[in-house]
Amino acid sequence: MKKDIHGYIGVFDSGVGGISVLRELTEILPEENFYYYGDSLYAPYGEKSVKEVTDRTMEIMNMMVNKGVKAIVVACNTATSIVIPIIRSVYNIPVIGIEPALKPAIVKDHHQRVLVLATSNTLKLDKYKQLAEVYGENITLYEVAAVGLAKAIEEGDIHSQKIKNLLKQYLNPYKNKIDAVVLGCTHYPFVKDEIQAILGDIDFYDGALGASKQLKRQLTERALLNNKGGDIIFATSSNNPSELNIYKKLYGM
Repeated sequence: MKKDIHGYIGVFDSGVGGISVLRELTEILPEENFYYYGDSLYAPYGEKSVKEVTDRTMEIMNMMVNKGVKAIVVACNTATSIVIPIIRSVYNIPVIGIEPALKPAIVKDHHQRVLVLATSNTLKLDKYKQLAEVYGENITLYEVAAVGLAKAIEEGDIHSQKIKNLLKQYLNPYKNKIDAVVLGCTHYPFVKDEIQAILGDIDFYDGALGASKQLKRQLTERALLNNKGGDIIFATSSNNPSELNIYKKLYGM
């Protein structure tokens, strides 16, 4: 990419999921410039090995830093869980991760029956287990590893029968048993309507708002806030124009 992205904020995900975070970031920080990179050639990360996720993430972090980004948002729960301590130890710029939003669902809004929908990796890693231990002690917490869901969303048709069938498979057992869903993968907000059609009138939580507020705090503390911008650049490891069209379509929803 020839365009100078000095002053841009890098936003990274395994594919399209981080677009849901980018939408929140641009709401909170409308005058910032963003460089969004989806690793769609290797998506999804939720079922890959720790080494694969680490290697891919660090390769992309190096690329972004070499392009001059002033901050990075790791808009992937799996990559945050696995790699964020390494990233922060290597780079001296603000690095924001994302995590399942158990705290607002349980502490702020006092839900007692919470379902966490996430990838296999996110649910089995220490980051999530620590959150569940701290916030889930006195409530009923259901954990569902939605294998294949992120990959189906990557295909771009968020109303497909494949997605509806997967959601029914994973969520039908929890009808009338829960009052809140924590979306523990950044792909999942795109199918919130389909989830609600199965589970009914429940509250949804994801980590995008918390990550956006944290980014704004860190930019403010470091005097890095931009007051004249608003550009967004989309890029993908697949080098496929149709993939970029999916990114732009989902961003504009």
